[in-house]
Amino acid sequence: MLNKEEVVDILKGGGALRKGHFKLSSGLHTAEYVQMALVLQYPLYAAKLCEGIANLFKEETIQVVISPAIGGIVIGQKVAEIRGARAIFAEKEGQKLVLRRGFKIYPGEKVLVVEDVITTGGSVKKIIEIVEDNQGEVVGVGCIVDRSGESVNFIVNKSTLRPKSLLTLEIKNYLKEECPLCKSGLPLSRPGSRDLKSNGKKDCI
Repeated sequence: MLNKEEVVDILKGGGALRKGHFKLSSGLHTAEYVQMALVLQYPLYAAKLCEGIANLFKEETIQVVISPAIGGIVIGQKVAEIRGARAIFAEKEGQKLVLRRGFKIYPGEKVLVVEDVITTGGSVKKIIEIVEDNQGEVVGVGCIVDRSGESVNFIVNKSTLRPKSLLTLEIKNYLKEECPLCKSGLPLSRPGSRDLKSNGKKDCI
């Protein structure tokens, strides 16, 4: 089992811990960002992290691992391989996450939801809805980094479910209207699959 110091070393080794002015997928702004794709480009690092996630759920029966595209695909595939499960992912369709490409969850299947980083948990909530709408059974939620400071919980079958993570970080997030980084004029980056950058004015007030 990886300890927290080992996880931090892996993230630093892959250059995943970044500082600046970032807009998250939730719309919130932050001075710190975990760009997991940078560390997952190294298969050895990815294997160690995914083995760590799989070990968090070693007592659970898992038939399907589901993750949100695009950030969770690599993790979901590797965790599923370790656990001998199917790996599927949900994609955006408008403001929703949906199953496409012929992916299915069958009634009664034991499903593990995995994500790279959890901030507000919005994507995971949508995936849990997909699993329950297809009559699957969510057996857990796992991620590499929980940057909510353990403040995010999920409702599964009317019960509260805490995600399990390899590392918990407390990183301050801001509404754009209240963001001190915007007020200081620091240029804004939109990290992730697009890694778009603005001039610091378009998205800031």
